[in-house]
Amino acid sequence: MAAIPGTITLGWLFAGVGALVALICIRRMISSRIQDSGKRRRVIELVTLSLGAILGVLVAVSSGTNAAMLHHARALTPGATYLVRGHRMHIYCAGSGSPALVLDAGLGNDSLIWGGVQPALAKSTRVCAYDRAGWGLSESVPGLQDANHIADELHDLLDAAGIHEPVVLMGHSIAGVYIRAFAARYPDQTAGLIFVDASTPLQDEDPVIGKSMPHGSPPWMRLFMVKAMAALGVPRWMGACSRHLPGFSAAAEKLQDAEFCDPHVDAGIGEMLHFHQSGEETAHAGPYGDLPVLVLSSDPTKQMTNHLSKDEVDAWERMQENLKRLSTHSRRIVAKNSGHYIHLERPDLIEREVPEFIEQIRGTQAAPDNYGTTTAE
Repeated sequence: MAAIPGTITLGWLFAGVGALVALICIRRMISSRIQDSGKRRRVIELVTLSLGAILGVLVAVSSGTNAAMLHHARALTPGATYLVRGHRMHIYCAGSGSPALVLDAGLGNDSLIWGGVQPALAKSTRVCAYDRAGWGLSESVPGLQDANHIADELHDLLDAAGIHEPVVLMGHSIAGVYIRAFAARYPDQTAGLIFVDASTPLQDEDPVIGKSMPHGSPPWMRLFMVKAMAALGVPRWMGACSRHLPGFSAAAEKLQDAEFCDPHVDAGIGEMLHFHQSGEETAHAGPYGDLPVLVLSSDPTKQMTNHLSKDEVDAWERMQENLKRLSTHSRRIVAKNSGHYIHLERPDLIEREVPEFIEQIRGTQAAPDNYGTTTAE
């Protein structure tokens, strides 16, 4: 499948084409006035050219403005990029302390999705949110984007960023599979795992969950239309770029402009196409002995109201329970009244439980006495 330019590049391209079309139409309108042709023909031509000029101007202004705003938002994104295997990868660290906490976003999001909880978590330790290849400010990487490759890229990124000590990995959704791969491949650099309503290996083979997951790559034209609408600024003018998110500061909320209006569909499709392979690579990863593991799960009742069937919710519950088997020092908390995005819907739970988890790893707080249990908070 041929690669489609990114949203910003496509936006500048549309702006140029729109401006060119408008210029051609205007020049033609000027020249048509002095041509000796019938009145009816001139009227039709002038109306057509006028509509073409207006459309060209609208496309140029809309896509150009959208591209400029996205570029500005990306320029404001904090953090640094490092050369990893010949490609730039982005990571943003705040706070200080050890072990560092590394945040890995779910499919469809980049590191900015952690903007609400990262400042609060950074009060207790060093917290680093990073962009996987093809997301946010990280460049796309040719070839496989399966769990093993993603884990290796993260390892090299942490090394480039000077983070050599063991880290705690917190992964949302699909990233739950990736942090398992990291723990299996780099056990000496893993101090703990936190699963945030995380996916599990080979869930695509589950008869209930699997049937609702996408299979294969969408048609090229459909992908182009998604990118074209984003490049033209349609989501922006519909108000989709600016959203009020609980726990986000005004500055972090403003950065969501780039998160919500710059869809990285190529990276998402690449990861989904390799999801089964990622599952095969991690299905037998673990258990990890007494490695500290915290499982944070969505509220089944809330998920039922999010148009999921009872069978889907029950299947997801079974998978979340199975995550506790990864360690003898694991426990699970169901986030009351939260759907899939616990870090957006229940940031208070994240901000309370994760620092305690870090302190327990440090040994500055007593270990919990409820390993192996599931509680609701």
